[in-house]
Amino acid sequence: MSTRKQFPVFLLALFYPLLCDSQGHAVRVEIDRPKPTYALYERDPRIHGLKPFQALVDAAEPGTVLRPPPGNYAGPVHIDRPLIIEGGGAVTIDAGDKGTVMVISTNNATVRGLRLTGSGASHDTDDSCLDVRGHRNVIEDLTLDNCLFGIDLKQVSNSVVRRNSIRSKPFDLGVRGDGLRLWYSNDNLIEANQIIDSRDMVAWYSHRNVFRGNIGERSRYSIHFMFSDENIVEKNRFINNAVGVYFMYTHGGIARGNVISHATGVTGMGIGFKEASDTVIENNEIIYCGIGASSDLSPYEPESTIEFRGNRFAYNGIALQFNSETGRNNMRGNLFEGNLTDVSYGGRTENPEKNFWEGNYWDSYQGFDINADGIGDTPHEDYAYADQIWMEFPMATFFRASPVLELLNFLERLAPFSAPALILRDEKPLFKKPRLEETP
Repeated sequence: MSTRKQFPVFLLALFYPLLCDSQGHAVRVEIDRPKPTYALYERDPRIHGLKPFQALVDAAEPGTVLRPPPGNYAGPVHIDRPLIIEGGGAVTIDAGDKGTVMVISTNNATVRGLRLTGSGASHDTDDSCLDVRGHRNVIEDLTLDNCLFGIDLKQVSNSVVRRNSIRSKPFDLGVRGDGLRLWYSNDNLIEANQIIDSRDMVAWYSHRNVFRGNIGERSRYSIHFMFSDENIVEKNRFINNAVGVYFMYTHGGIARGNVISHATGVTGMGIGFKEASDTVIENNEIIYCGIGASSDLSPYEPESTIEFRGNRFAYNGIALQFNSETGRNNMRGNLFEGNLTDVSYGGRTENPEKNFWEGNYWDSYQGFDINADGIGDTPHEDYAYADQIWMEFPMATFFRASPVLELLNFLERLAPFSAPALILRDEKPLFKKPRLEETP
C-alpha cells in the first residue's frame, strides 16, 4: 500500500473550482522568469533583413490556418491565439542565437512543418527552440537545431509532440540543454521523435504520459523520470546514450518493447531504478550495455514490486545489478545470454530468496532436459566465486575478465577454498532459447 498521504476529499471539492479551469486542467502558476528581449543589432547578422514571423501571426485571426510563403523569417515568435500553422517543410524561423525562438501560450494550437533554429545559450533563461505553455496543442514534423533546449513543456496537458527532429547546440554533453522536457505536464503523447546529440529527455512531476516510437542517440539520459507516475515507454530505440530509461522516485510505469543498446561508460546502464515502485519491464532488448538494469532501493514502497518479464539481456557487462536488498524483484521468462555477469549485488547478499526467479533462459545453465518438456531438470543456481572480489571491492572491477581473475575463478569452481555466495536460484529454467514476444 502506498505511504503517500491523501488530500481530504471535502477540501478538494471545496477548492476544485479555484484549482482547475473549465476543462479540468490545473490553473497555470507562472513560474517562468521573464524572457529577456534583444535588439536586432544584438542578434546574429544572418537574420538582419529577414521578415519577422511575428507579423504574420499578429495578422491571423484566431482559429484560422496560417500557411506562410516558403523562406526564412526572423524570430522570436509568440503564439497567443489558437492557430494552425502549416510550414510544409519550407519555412525557417531563426532567432539569431539569442533567446527562445517560439513560445506557444495558447490552447488548441497546431504547429507543423517548420524549422526552428538559433536559440540563445543561456541556462538561466532556458533558451530553447520551442516553449509550450498551453493545453491540447499539436507539435509535429518540426526540425529543431542549433538550440540549447529543444521543446520545453511546462504545465501542459493533453498535447501531442510527434515526428520532430531535435538537436542541441554543439556543446559538451553536460552543458547542452534537454532535447525534450516535461514539467508538471500530464496525459501527453510523445511519439516518433528523433532526439540526437542532446542532453536528456526528462519528465518532472509529470504523470500518465506516453513515450512511443522515439529514437534517442548520443545523449545522456534517453528518458529520466523524477516524481513522475504511471508513464508508458514503448517501442523506442535508445542507442549510444549513457543511460536508457531511469525511474527515480516514481510509482507505476511501464517500459515495454524497447531496444536499448550501447549504454556504456562509467555510468552506462540500460534501465535504472532509484526508490521506484510497481514498475513493469517487459519484452525489451537490453544489449551491449555496461549494466543492463540497475536497482537502488527499489521497489521502495511496502508491498510493491518490480516486474521483469520477457526481456532479453545480452552481451552486457552485468545484466542485472542490485545495489540494495529490498527484494520483491520478480524475474519471469527473461533471456540471459553472453553477459560477462548475469546478476550481481552491491555486496554479499545474505538472502537471495528475497527476489523471485522462474522460467528464465540462462546460457550458462549446466543441466539437462531428459523429459523434453522445455524446462531444465534441475534448478539453475548462480554462485559468486572469484566474483566476490570485485562485488565486495568495487575498485577491483577494473580487473574483471582479466586472465588472472579468470584463472582464479576457474580454480574456485574446481576446488573452492571458500564458501561461494548463492546469487540466485531459478527452479524452472528454460532449456531452449525462447523467441521474444513482440509488443503489439
